[in-house]
Formats: sequence, structure tokens, C-alpha cells
Amino acid sequence: MQTERLTTLRDKLLSPWPGIWEGTWKRRNLLGGHLFRIEVLIFGLLVIAIPYFGSNIIAAANGVTFWDPEITLDRQIPVIGWMIAPYMALYLFYPATLICNPRDDRHRLELIAGVQILSLATIFCSLIFLAFPAEIDMRSDIDWDSLSGWQAALFEMVHKMDQPWNAWPSLHIAHSYFLAHAITRWVKAGHGDSTGSRLFLLVLWVEFVLLCISILTTKQHYIWDLGTGLLVGFIGWRIAQPVLDSIRALPDAEIHPFPNH
Repeated sequence: MQTERLTTLRDKLLSPWPGIWEGTWKRRNLLGGHLFRIEVLIFGLLVIAIPYFGSNIIAAANGVTFWDPEITLDRQIPVIGWMIAPYMALYLFYPATLICNPRDDRHRLELIAGVQILSLATIFCSLIFLAFPAEIDMRSDIDWDSLSGWQAALFEMVHKMDQPWNAWPSLHIAHSYFLAHAITRWVKAGHGDSTGSRLFLLVLWVEFVLLCISILTTKQHYIWDLGTGLLVGFIGWRIAQPVLDSIRALPDAEIHPFPNH
């Protein structure tokens, strides 16, 4: 009985949220289907950026660490300047996810479910950031004189955008894990097992591994943040995957969540 209730709750959370998606769904075929992607991107940016940066600003303003997850090994990991590139490459995952999502109604429903669970995961993590704030006090380890021009520019950009709080779970890792799985799913759905798709997915997962390392070698996160970020991403994908599979198995007549559109 408890399992059935959890399944029902999951399905409700991941079904298109009333009052949000009707208009977007009605416009899904405009501009060759690209307007739908743009609206999903805007929704995702709002529900991800507002909780994240809001909690980041609040934690930085309070300046109180509830628990410090730093261990000795965190300080022993060297700064590797060029790894700011794979760190920043996370921001390519978002448009890549939209581009790789096939432009048919079945996969549009999958995209909506995916962005909703990613939004819920972000809100969950933001609540942790507020309840258990932790300062990532390692930026002083960076030897700025050793960085090349482009490396220093990217480090400065990150430091200006993001206060050294919101330590764990690492949203960089939770998001990239979830999105890498979503991209893999949709690339295989749209392009099968072609040589091009296999090469693309190889590059994707190599980038994910580099990204995991980069949050440590850029001194943006602790090892604890990496582990908890992976856990959130794993749980998020495990929750989403059965819903995505059920959408894929829907009869054509039941695909449309808003029959009048």
C-alpha cells in the first residue's frame, strides 16, 4: 500500500503541472518545435536559478557554517587551472538536453517530466543549503599567477557569479548526472546506435567524469559535496526513469496531457 502511494505521488509530481504547461503545449509546434524548447528552457532557468541563487545570497549574508564537510584530502588535491573549462561546460548540458530531445509529443512529455524532477531536486538541495549552510573556504588555495589569461577570466567569472556557499549536495554534479542520462536516452531514441551517436555519448560521459574531478581541482567543492551530489542525481534519475518509460509506452491516443490542445 505504501509503495502504491509513493508511486502515485511520483506520477502526480512528474505529470505536467496544471496551470504551467497548457499554453506551452498549445504552442509546441510553433517555430518548427523550437518555441517549445525555448519555453522549457525559460521555465527551467527560473525554477533552478531562483532557489539556487536565492539560497546562495542568504547563506553568504548570514555567514554561518552549520557543519564543515572539509577533510584533509580536500586541501591536498591540487588546483588544475585548465579544469575550469570542464567545470564551466556544465552550462552546455542544458541546451544540449533540449537539442537532443526528439521533436515529437511523446518525447516532449518526457522533457516536461525531466525538467520538473530537476526543478524539485534543485529546490530540495536549496533547502539543504539554507538548513545546513557550509562555506567552501578554499579559494585562497588558487595561485592566480600560475593561471593563463583565459583560465583566470573563467575563475573570476565563477567567483563573481557564485558566492562560496551552497556546498552540498553539489548541484553541478546532481544536474550533470541527471542531464547526461537524459541526453543519452534521447540521443539513442533519435539516432540509434550510429557511430556519430556513440562518439557524441563518449564525449559526453568523458566530460561528466572531468566535471566531477573539476569541482575539486577548481576548489569549488569538497569531496563530500561530490558524493552527495552524485547521490541526489542518482535518486533523481531513478525516480524519473520509470515515469519516462511509462510515457514511452503510452498508446498514441493517450499521449496528449491537454486533449483540447
